[in-house]
Amino acid sequence: MKLKLGYQDLIARAMAEIETVPVIEAQKLLDDQDTVFVDIRDIRELEREGMIPSALHAPRGMLEFWVDPESPYYKPIFGEGKRLVLYCASAWRSALATKALQDMGVPRICHLEGGFSAWKKAEMPVAEKHSKPHSG
Repeated sequence: MKLKLGYQDLIARAMAEIETVPVIEAQKLLDDQDTVFVDIRDIRELEREGMIPSALHAPRGMLEFWVDPESPYYKPIFGEGKRLVLYCASAWRSALATKALQDMGVPRICHLEGGFSAWKKAEMPVAEKHSKPHSG
């Protein structure tokens, strides 16, 4: 089966329309109270690899629902007008997610060049993500 658009086409289209922040620039935003890093990876990735310190975990599958004030899953952090820096492992999912949120009208949104892999390779700070304790 030949698709009309493959994943590489989708990523390329998204990259042409979104802001990409290099790791070195992103590091300068770590202590910026007006910036929120948003980790869209699966929880197992966070627990295995760690995450950017103080990042908000917003799973890719829930992102549009968490951002939309009309959604029952809305998270107020997304309505505060802060700059959002999305990231995933290698900047593919974050490119698509940034484009989707930008299309929804979310202002001040960008994504991290190279994703968390590039962040770690540049030896930037990494925080541990602890799994939630199981009850019962």
